[in-house]
Amino acid sequence: MVEYALNLDSIFGSLADPTRRDILRRVAQTELSIGDIAKPYNLTLAAISKHLRVLETAQLITKHRRGKQQFVQASPEALHEANKYLQNYQKLWDERFNNLEQLLSSEK
Repeated sequence: MVEYALNLDSIFGSLADPTRRDILRRVAQTELSIGDIAKPYNLTLAAISKHLRVLETAQLITKHRRGKQQFVQASPEALHEANKYLQNYQKLWDERFNNLEQLLSSEK
């Protein structure tokens, strides 16, 4: 249970930053080199590398080398884990809203 919580903390912590969310969105569409990832941002390569390390630690991306370049792609398994966690809360709130709706209907 602790390992599961730590992974979720890592996932949600990494998604808290808008630059990392944008990087993840872009590499989910297509595999990109680190240079291509860095182009639209006004950040140093060191800053981009730090963002990528955070995403990689959360297992949201994978990197592999092709020649002299490293390429990054999304790894959806971690997002599936976070989605399962959030679905539990969605179910809980759906049930609460249904109960509230029934209560309000019965009072009419």
